[in-house]
Amino acid sequence: MQLMPNAIYACDPDHSSGRLYEQNVSALRNAFQRDRDRIVHCTAFRRLKHKTQVFVAVEGDHFRTRLTHSLEVAQIARTMARALHLDEDLTETLALAHDLGHTAFGHAGETALDACMARYGGFDHNAHGLRIVTELEQPYPGFNGLNLTWETLEGLVKHNGPLLKVPDDTRSLPWGIRAFNDQYNLSLASHASAEAQVAAIADDIAYDNHDLDDGLSAGLFSLDDVLTVPLVQLAWQQVKAAWPRTPNDRLVGELIRTLIGNMVADVLAETRVRLKTLIPQSVHDIRSADKAVVGFSDGFKTDEQDLKNFLQSRMYRHPIVLSRTEQAEAVMTGLFKAFMADVSCLPDHWVRGFDGLDERARARRISDFLAGATDTYALGLHSALAA
Repeated sequence: MQLMPNAIYACDPDHSSGRLYEQNVSALRNAFQRDRDRIVHCTAFRRLKHKTQVFVAVEGDHFRTRLTHSLEVAQIARTMARALHLDEDLTETLALAHDLGHTAFGHAGETALDACMARYGGFDHNAHGLRIVTELEQPYPGFNGLNLTWETLEGLVKHNGPLLKVPDDTRSLPWGIRAFNDQYNLSLASHASAEAQVAAIADDIAYDNHDLDDGLSAGLFSLDDVLTVPLVQLAWQQVKAAWPRTPNDRLVGELIRTLIGNMVADVLAETRVRLKTLIPQSVHDIRSADKAVVGFSDGFKTDEQDLKNFLQSRMYRHPIVLSRTEQAEAVMTGLFKAFMADVSCLPDHWVRGFDGLDERARARRISDFLAGATDTYALGLHSALAA
């Protein structure tokens, strides 16, 4: 199938706003392709394979991790980007990188680390993701970070919408975002590109559906339970109409595929309506629009929220999941306190130069280390220190 050229309002790698540090242009890859490849090859991306999505990574081989989640987001995002004639490479880059800043044990780990860092500026996974790609990853001898394009950095930070109501008032921003934005202005009062918006809603679609799939597989709720959700009920009716004689247990995969297809179809239809109304002539028109151009229709958004509410009550707050959450928070809190009391427990290259830091900077370095830990590494380290 011959691809249509990108839309006039798509991001163009040949007209990127550039990188913080100037580098030679590649003869084989455009700017956004290089960004994608830098994400795939970085250490933080590899660590996602042992970081929790909902279930701790050691609980089973078939549940999603942050890595498999990111790959599923990328697949959905690429499909939508192609349908909307957006830049697929930038969209894929943002989808693959969107969870780099998550800690071990998912949101439980983030909650614990944020509490530990409350006196020192807090912890925010989105801000930490930016910190990873601009400071903590160090594969190049001439500078820290991955030196990604402005468009990728903007998309990572603003994929859920503008961060500022007043352009120059950055006081409400998480520390990591505020510190970097002072160095490299990411226009935080505007929307991000359509590519970033696609990656963000692909994230919603992916975790709605794979968490539903994982919850069913884990026995946290039954198929009959989830068929009370209108969006799921409609998809199930479509599946049963197409496969009336097939046993229900063989149709769960088809249900998930149908749900994803219905969600993607609604986003594409609604986005085309918004684009037709806005008539954007450039990516600037996308960024300066009154609202996001990519999204669910109003009615579908309500139904999608019903599914989220179901997962919140029947999965994320299930006693089994909550017990794991409490254990995870105890591990992260225990490790933070142990390192603050005795820095020698850290690996040597994290200890180097530690004595010259004030308390806030010490806490931030410990936070950086713990945020990078995988579930398995954190559990092993906690057991070793407790022995």
